[in-house]
Amino acid sequence: MASLAFSPKLLLLRGTDAAAGREPLFAAEQRQLPKLNRNSKNWLSTRCSRVRVTRAATHVVDDRAALREEKRPEGGRVLRVGIVCGGPSAERGISLNSARSVLDHIQGDDLHVSCYYIDRKLNAFAISPAQVYSNTPADFDFKLESLAQVFSSLDEFAEHLAASVDIVFPVIHGRYGEDGGIQELLEKHNVPFVGTGSSNCRKAFDKYDASLELSQQGFVTVPSYLVQGNEVDESELSSWFARNQLDPGTGKVVVKPARAGSSIGVTVAYGVADSLKKANDIISEGIDDKVLVEIFLKGGSEFTAIVLDVGSGFDSHPVVLLPTEVELQFHGSADVREKDAIFNYRRKYLPTQQVAYHTPPRFPVDVIKNIRDGASLLFQRLGLRDFARIDGWFLPTSMDSFSSSDGKFGRTKSGTILFTDINLISGMEQTSFLFQQASKVGFSHSNILRSIICRACLRFPNLASHSGVSDHLPRSSNSSQLPEALSRMEGVGKVFVIFGGDTSERQVSLMSGTNVWLNLQAFHDLEVIPCLLAPANDKFSGTPDRNNNDASSRAVWTLPYSLVLRHTTEEVLEACIEAIEPARAALTSDLRNEVMNDLMEGLKKHRWFTGFDIADKLPVKFTLDDWIKHAKEVQATVFIAVHGGIGEDGTLQSLLEAEGVPHTGPGVLASKTCMDKVATSLALGHLADLGILTINKDVRKKDDLLNMPAPELWQQVTSKLKCETLCIKPARDGCSTGVARLCCEQDLAVYAKALEECLLRIPPNSFSKAHGMIEMPSPPPEYLIFEPFIETDEIVVSSKSKGASGDGLLWKGESRWVEITVGVLGKRGSMHSLTPSVTVKETGDILSLEEKFQGGTGINLTPPPASIVSNKALERCKQCIELIANTLQLEGFSRIDAFLNVDTGDVLIIEVNTVPGMTPSTVLIHQALAEEPPMYPHGFFRTLLDLASERVV
Repeated sequence: MASLAFSPKLLLLRGTDAAAGREPLFAAEQRQLPKLNRNSKNWLSTRCSRVRVTRAATHVVDDRAALREEKRPEGGRVLRVGIVCGGPSAERGISLNSARSVLDHIQGDDLHVSCYYIDRKLNAFAISPAQVYSNTPADFDFKLESLAQVFSSLDEFAEHLAASVDIVFPVIHGRYGEDGGIQELLEKHNVPFVGTGSSNCRKAFDKYDASLELSQQGFVTVPSYLVQGNEVDESELSSWFARNQLDPGTGKVVVKPARAGSSIGVTVAYGVADSLKKANDIISEGIDDKVLVEIFLKGGSEFTAIVLDVGSGFDSHPVVLLPTEVELQFHGSADVREKDAIFNYRRKYLPTQQVAYHTPPRFPVDVIKNIRDGASLLFQRLGLRDFARIDGWFLPTSMDSFSSSDGKFGRTKSGTILFTDINLISGMEQTSFLFQQASKVGFSHSNILRSIICRACLRFPNLASHSGVSDHLPRSSNSSQLPEALSRMEGVGKVFVIFGGDTSERQVSLMSGTNVWLNLQAFHDLEVIPCLLAPANDKFSGTPDRNNNDASSRAVWTLPYSLVLRHTTEEVLEACIEAIEPARAALTSDLRNEVMNDLMEGLKKHRWFTGFDIADKLPVKFTLDDWIKHAKEVQATVFIAVHGGIGEDGTLQSLLEAEGVPHTGPGVLASKTCMDKVATSLALGHLADLGILTINKDVRKKDDLLNMPAPELWQQVTSKLKCETLCIKPARDGCSTGVARLCCEQDLAVYAKALEECLLRIPPNSFSKAHGMIEMPSPPPEYLIFEPFIETDEIVVSSKSKGASGDGLLWKGESRWVEITVGVLGKRGSMHSLTPSVTVKETGDILSLEEKFQGGTGINLTPPPASIVSNKALERCKQCIELIANTLQLEGFSRIDAFLNVDTGDVLIIEVNTVPGMTPSTVLIHQALAEEPPMYPHGFFRTLLDLASERVV
């Protein structure tokens, strides 16, 4: 259950339970859904009569009255949890993602959640859950004072927490969250909290201090040199290089802040001079004034391990879950800057093929045992509490050069183990290491989070009555055993969520499918099966089979819980194959049982732990044709989350409709039309007099770019389109890859070379005008579209810019066009436009992959600020969007990208996405929450599913 804490009177969202005689969720939410149109009334009433759920949050009641009256079914008082996110570090966006995930998975009738946010200036606010679902703090930072309850000081904030919540769950990553700051504040005001105490946080968070402590405790550590402030002795650093057998001119090292988390500001340097320069850059940028220079570990393997404390009170009993090996991946000369590759912020949080995870790691068994033993010992020696994530390296004997480490912990017959980073508040995004490793040993998201909270409660005598809170758990997932699982559950609706494929957006598809699957799991009247659409040839490195006639023979894997929580589709597929390989499966099973036995030694003493809820199941492989027949047999609805390719061009829709299987999103014809950007423009060309404009296009074969001299092609295209700068994009691919602004013929030559060399990405600032990283389609598209580049004025979001308008925005407004994206939903012929969002580009003229899909990145202004778009123009825009949707025969839901004229409300269409991104930070959720009253993610995805279930096929 989640509470809204955004005004002086705290509000509470109460969960519901039909079995307990309370109002069913969507009977309440019927009042909250936006009015689709005059024809949607019957659809809404039909939908609301069918849905039941117990975990999601809905209507609003007075907090104090609720806490007086609300009782758990067993008679105990409801546990009040305060989630605190944000903070001053560059990881505040990731913190918001973690808070969103925690909120999604701990809410229930026995547990109320209030949400709080600390901005970069350490101002504290009580915020609504709707703000937690924002993509990035920049979405709301500049208008917080008008949206949320602000506290005059941190002390006032802590006093509020002491009176309003039972326990705080801090999810602030980096500074103030993991360095002991928030912990010290809570300790001062006697507020119980999850996690390690302030003094031990300070010791563990500082990488330099932690390294000294580890060395004193007998652990092998990585040689390092401390650069602090301006006190830099270049000769001393040169001596350090020499002592560690590094060339002072070219020796490769890692330079990183001592107190900025595990990924912010981490970079590679070569030699003394470069090391000092990069250290000074970190200091001058204000990231940290303590910087470490460390030896670059060559040839080893990075790992990370979650530690869960299952002890009682202040007695620690740490158990290390199955560690994860982090493998950096390169793809020949097509990959960029691979010599400088490290596990940085981008690789950690953006799903690309640059990194792969293996749980358990592909290390010798004695190494895995020593990692678990060492991390457990470290957890105890440093006085950590509840849970933590510990990162390190394994160096095989052949690559081990740490002769001075003899006799220290970490030496094994197979090599050396080094622990390098201690994360006091591990990331808790949906597929984070915490959930990956927990699911491998039987914990669902809800179970592991509630177990952590219950463990923390045991340290506080006044919270002892809440030690049974963890018994409110979802049913276990048996999704891989498809026929058996589905036949067992009478009266339960079956849903197949399919994602993957082989397009350039397959990783985003995995994020979308995972998010849909986890959200729909909240409904106890649904059995939700996650399914991976494998590539055409089961090899991602090959050329995808573009022959739609063969689509029905493609493989689909139904997945057990733990295999979904991966970084890329390649990992999921590899894990499927690995899971059914006898030797690997036996090893994983043995390690899993060992960890579960270790956990049960402590957990069996606690009445709040009612067991593991994720079964150890195997994936099952089908042909697409057989998978669809299964869907028909069990009367399943298919939720399509496959972006691009056969998932969006009408092929999958055609196969499903031929068997009478209902599916989400538009039908075959609309999908085909919208996948082809030229066909979309032609279908809308007759609407110009109604304020719906299209962009002129010039379609070219890839060979034209490769064989024609760039000056000649540039002249031809710019003359035909009558423009000076161009936008280039694949003709039949997704909306996020291969899109670039070209300002001159040299830019065109760079883009053509990237196609010719099959580059996976174009590095930042490769063109004449600044831009971010551009992910490229793989393989390169056969056809590309040139369009005139539409100039818009930069929008700057700021809460502190001088001269900013009242709402904290800077916008010249000389160009009267702004870029928008807007979701539509409903039945065919009666589509409803959600509130449009203005998209803000931070790294160039084209939205980067990060800004579109990476959580904690990218800014969307929802609804558009009145200082930019008037209400009159906004209403006309929505009318145009609905006309577009109905003209294209869209149904279910889609997303339309366009430029909006802020004076007239006219729209200039960019493209239509019939399978839009459905990631945790998707703009569609922001728009659903902007409706009056708001529609929360569980309800939003259920709405989309019900639209599909009710369609006529």
